[in-house]
Amino acid sequence: MRPEPDPVAPGQESVWDYPRPAIAEPTRRHVRIEHRGIVIAETRRPVRTLETSHPPSWYIPPDDVTQRVLRRSDRRSFCEWKGEAIYWHVDLGGTVLRDVAWSYPNPTPAFAALRDHLAFYAAPFDRCTVDGEVVRPQPGGFYGGWITADLAGPFKGVPGSVGW
Repeated sequence: MRPEPDPVAPGQESVWDYPRPAIAEPTRRHVRIEHRGIVIAETRRPVRTLETSHPPSWYIPPDDVTQRVLRRSDRRSFCEWKGEAIYWHVDLGGTVLRDVAWSYPNPTPAFAALRDHLAFYAAPFDRCTVDGEVVRPQPGGFYGGWITADLAGPFKGVPGSVGW
């Protein structure tokens, strides 16, 4: 059952206008992740994935991630469009945020732009921003989208959205 899309205000885009299957879109927006005074990642060349009913997930080039804080996880998952993902912990010298990032070392051809870029869940970090705006994590804890004021929902992940 498809829900009724929220009204779209000026300057917003509706996640219900995003395609299915998903796409990857390079952008010049400024994405930054901070935790405990450390910049985990910062870029002006992210790739965002767009999929119907989801806020974008932001993929950051590996050169724009503080590599010294990353530790490879044993976790893996599979996306029908992107392929097999591997996961990463963020280790801040005694504090380990487990499985908070993922990447696609060998994405499908349609998602080649994501190769080795890292996406991060927003919830575990002190501050995640897009163009200076603090984001809200996509609800539900499973998906990794970032909600900003320029998006209209509703967003997959809320109770009752499993069938969307």
